[in-house]
Amino acid sequence: MPIRHSLVTRLLVTSVLVAIAAITSTAWLATRTATRAISQEQGRSLAENTRVYEILIEYAATHPDWSGVSPLIEQQAAKLDRRITLMTDDRTVVADTLDGPSLHSARPAAVVDPLNLDLGLTGGTDRIDRRAVGPFRVASGVRDELRASAEEQLTCLRRSRLDGRIEWQPDGRFVVVLTTPDPRGAAGGCGAKPLPARGAEEKALRSLGRLTESCLDLDTEEEGIEVLPDFSAYLTNTWVDERSARPAPQEVFRVDVDADYAARISECVEKSRRSMLQPYVAPAVLLFITAPGSGADQTKFSLSGENTVRIVTVTGAVLVATIIVTVLVGRRLVRPLRALTDAVDRQRPAPVSAPDEIGRLARALNDSIHRRDRAEAQRRAMVSDVAHELRTPLTNIRSWLEAAQDDLAPTDAHLLGLLHEEAVLLQHIIDDLADLAAADAGTLRIHPEPTYLRDVLTQVVDSHRGTAQTAGVALTMQIHDDPVLPADAVRLRQIVGNLVSNAVRYTPPGGSVTVTARDTTITVRDTGVGIAAEHLPKIFDRFWRADGSRTRATGGSGLGLAITQHLVRAHGGTIDVQSTLGEGTLFTVRLPGIPAGPRDV
Repeated sequence: MPIRHSLVTRLLVTSVLVAIAAITSTAWLATRTATRAISQEQGRSLAENTRVYEILIEYAATHPDWSGVSPLIEQQAAKLDRRITLMTDDRTVVADTLDGPSLHSARPAAVVDPLNLDLGLTGGTDRIDRRAVGPFRVASGVRDELRASAEEQLTCLRRSRLDGRIEWQPDGRFVVVLTTPDPRGAAGGCGAKPLPARGAEEKALRSLGRLTESCLDLDTEEEGIEVLPDFSAYLTNTWVDERSARPAPQEVFRVDVDADYAARISECVEKSRRSMLQPYVAPAVLLFITAPGSGADQTKFSLSGENTVRIVTVTGAVLVATIIVTVLVGRRLVRPLRALTDAVDRQRPAPVSAPDEIGRLARALNDSIHRRDRAEAQRRAMVSDVAHELRTPLTNIRSWLEAAQDDLAPTDAHLLGLLHEEAVLLQHIIDDLADLAAADAGTLRIHPEPTYLRDVLTQVVDSHRGTAQTAGVALTMQIHDDPVLPADAVRLRQIVGNLVSNAVRYTPPGGSVTVTARDTTITVRDTGVGIAAEHLPKIFDRFWRADGSRTRATGGSGLGLAITQHLVRAHGGTIDVQSTLGEGTLFTVRLPGIPAGPRDV
């Protein structure tokens, strides 16, 4: 059977497809859910860390130490249900919200330093927090001018059909922030009027310039660094008239530099500014945000209610789909089985629907039903034939005995002879039936041994010669060489005897019967009436006679050829028949020529 039609293959493919669908759906759901949950948890954790970091940076930028930070971090720890700890670089605790496991080997969430910001958390580009002002704060007397300058800039923008808002900066200055798009760049013409630094701010910017010059190793009196209030800086050069005996007014002008030197100036300004701000801000500390009990710094992960519902929903959908597919496939597979069961219950042929195991089963059941019907028909026919065959001799015996009982027939030797003849006929029928019953039950045994065919055939021909002479039939024998076969001599005589008896019975006077043996083949040929071609397939059936008018007296019991076929098969041989109506019949028996042990039919 092709593998593609196999029921096992179909069940296997269905199971594999269902398993693949279930595994794929579950894996996809688990991956999506875990990824989303982890991303959300990491985002929430990062947002929480960023929020705490921003609060602490603001505190550090506006306080010279951490002495008052405890209430602030305790408030945040209570909101987040986390432990917040601040430690120095040497892992000395500065502030802690809870007592817990040591954090000496833990990984800090961030370093809180307003002079060296974590750009990954702030998202900006400035390393120094803008709230760290220190000595660069604008004097209160200048703020009004700065506010007026910003308002003037905002008025200019509104005349250009733009809008914005004024924001106050931690250093006391004001900036205008656009709130409307400016595709044409009109805001460039409304720049704020620059105001020079004054008072303490001016002094601090000069100190910053000198530190920057020292960082750049500028030791000439002509070159210098000018730092503006927004901490941008540029190189300057001072020109002095050396021909004048008296000090002349100095002229300061800006010197253009290349990009590398400009970047170096910016780095020195930032470094110098950091050193000037150091006394005004809190020192850098390590920030730890951990679980209250374990002190672990890894992100906590737990399924949310939404994710749980999603998993349950998809799992339920996969389960329902699996049940539906299984039911559909199961019904498709069970439908022909139910048809087979119904056909068996109603004792009718089952429909053959597909070339698979079920189709093979249907064909086997149909064959079994046909064999059963044929066997049942043969059984009924055999019972009828046996009853008919036994009724005749029993009726004759009863009739003669009743006649003798009523003194209608003398009880002499003639009566005893008739009764004996009928009893012999009855015994012959019973013996034939016993042989057939043994063959059907598998208990008919033969005992092969080296047998000379000449001896067996001679005995058979001699025993039937008298009957042949009485019927006017010439019975002859032809044996080539002296063949020896492994056969049961008694059963072999019965085989050949049945064939010779039938041949003599159906050969008219003046005909002949010839028994021939060559190697492993025995033939019995007669010149009798022959058998019609349509009757040849039936001659080995029980109680079958070509001439329906023949009786036990003229046509035998009808069991001889059936017994002969069983005996030949028990020897492992074959028997064939060829016949021409009106010319005669040829039976050919072929026996194996190899040694064999006892064999059951």
